[in-house]
Amino acid sequence: MLFLPREEGQGLVEYALILVLVAIVVIAILMVLGPTIGNVFSQIVSALS
Repeated sequence: MLFLPREEGQGLVEYALILVLVAIVVIAILMVLGPTIGNVFSQIVSALS
């Protein structure tokens, strides 16, 4: 048990990579759906006034 490798840094890097990939996916979705969402909010604001 004295010679087991320590993998704490490796796990941290994997979590960071997953976080970066999720951020990229969210940004891509917002870029694609951004104008549509903006139009929906504009219609809601117009309907309320």
